[in-house]
Amino acid sequence: MPSSQHEALHRIFRDKPELYAHAFKMLNIDFPTPKEVAVVDTDLTEISPIERRADTVMMFTSLWGRKHVVISESQSQRDDRKISAWAYYISHAHIKFGCSVTLMVICQDAATARWAREPKPIGLAGHPSLVVRPIALGPDIVPAITDTAEACTDAVLTMYSALTHAQSPKVDAILKALDVALTTIDTDTAKYIAEQTEIGLGDTHARQIWRRLMTMQNYRFKSEFAEMLRAEGEARGEARSVLKVLERRGVPVTESTRERIMACTDHALLEGWLLRSLEVTTAEELFEGDA
Repeated sequence: MPSSQHEALHRIFRDKPELYAHAFKMLNIDFPTPKEVAVVDTDLTEISPIERRADTVMMFTSLWGRKHVVISESQSQRDDRKISAWAYYISHAHIKFGCSVTLMVICQDAATARWAREPKPIGLAGHPSLVVRPIALGPDIVPAITDTAEACTDAVLTMYSALTHAQSPKVDAILKALDVALTTIDTDTAKYIAEQTEIGLGDTHARQIWRRLMTMQNYRFKSEFAEMLRAEGEARGEARSVLKVLERRGVPVTESTRERIMACTDHALLEGWLLRSLEVTTAEELFEGDA
């Protein structure tokens, strides 16, 4: 199942289509100025029982009425199994929409981006019937926006710079520039960028940096964001209490059970587990009766 971080990396293209113009510019690829941009169905399944679902599929219509589909995929590491899936996405979208198709792969490390943009032939050696050649965005292509003035001119692009450089030493400076940029834009957009940055950074040290910045600054949406962090902190405290009771009672806890408990943010569920932890003989009994 795709993670929230995976979703954030491609979803921002769907929510903020202006990022596509930046993407193609960074890759030195000419792309017609669109008159209309629309999200289309990501379900590329046919009658066959195999489910094929791309991450984000966008339809661009140029000023002259020509259509072009861009399929955006998040990729965290090299995975040769994706080659056949990508070939399917491109071919099916080409047939379904009757127009040219571009596959864009979004990566958070340079090695994966280099692999993604390599030509991937399908067929006989030296005479492939099909070559899958995505364009790929990664920290080796996307600029690290660390200048505050530059960040203030385009907060959305700065957010994307932070996400692609999440594992780079430059991410601290990028996030500080983004932090300032959010004070110069409207509340709704600032809130969206703050939340997508939080999600897209995933389980990285950069996420902790961003959280500190968000709780220190006096944004108009700070109270809601701080409340989210407070609620998350309370949930983690309750989860630790459940584990502590089980430990004191000598009830063994497997690593998967520990992870399930610590990942829970439902206070009502955690309170139920805490009560059960006083009586259960195995950790798995905590979950009995849960919906």
